[in-house]
Amino acid sequence: MPLTQALRIQELSPEELAVYRSLDPARLPEHVAIIMDGNGRWAGKRALKRFLGHQRGADSVHFVVETASRINLPYLTLYAFSLENNLRRPRAEVSFLMKLLRNYLTGNVKRMNDNNVRMAYIGRTQDLPAEVQETMQWAAEETARNTGTTLTLALNYGSRAEIVDAARGVILHLLAEAQRRGCTIEDWIGVGGLDAVDEDALSRHMYTAGMPDPDLLIRTSGEMRISNYLLWQIAYAELYVTDRLWPDFRGVHLLEGIAAFQGRSRRFGGLDTEFSDESLPDPQMPELVR
Repeated sequence: MPLTQALRIQELSPEELAVYRSLDPARLPEHVAIIMDGNGRWAGKRALKRFLGHQRGADSVHFVVETASRINLPYLTLYAFSLENNLRRPRAEVSFLMKLLRNYLTGNVKRMNDNNVRMAYIGRTQDLPAEVQETMQWAAEETARNTGTTLTLALNYGSRAEIVDAARGVILHLLAEAQRRGCTIEDWIGVGGLDAVDEDALSRHMYTAGMPDPDLLIRTSGEMRISNYLLWQIAYAELYVTDRLWPDFRGVHLLEGIAAFQGRSRRFGGLDTEFSDESLPDPQMPELVR
């Protein structure tokens, strides 16, 4: 383990360090995605306004991102604001969330630089308010040279919308290629152009292009659903659901999720390595019922 990484690990709290020492550093996930759920319920249980739950949820982001950076987690993607949130939440709440996002970014760029964290975003961010987009771009530029954890915020994000946008991107690519070849799209498809439409092509047009697919998806608040989040990318991700509400989620709970991940056998549709075809009996044809 490089000395600098070892020094960062020593920054973990005693509770975090105890869990980390149970992990195999060579088998850490490359990419963890989190559905941050439960801000409203956290506030409701305390008879508080919903906005206080969102504020406490922003604090949880600080703790989790710092722990991720200390263990040198390459990618962390947080479901911060869904397309459905934007369409279906009260305008006052959406406005507050946008202000909270701007405050988080402006108030934490130094902290991100101190932790070598690089900012990125996925979603239909072009539909967010102009001042929010400006702050997002500023934060991304200010952290662009960092080489540690890439923190991606999913904003105005919906996975079905992402797949639609990717399909549109593939179609536009086919049209551009036909034009480059000086033929119609029908002619280009007729000579094999359609073969270019495959999983790799769609992946290249996803918002997450260039990022590895998540190895681990964590959902807080105990809800057993994916909520239209990274549907394409989590095809073989391990799922970890905790009843803990997001405002109560800390770095140690991220490590507990990783510990659960390391206890799984990831087969990607195959078999465990110790299982061989030789252990299978010869198939027997069933007798026909007369």
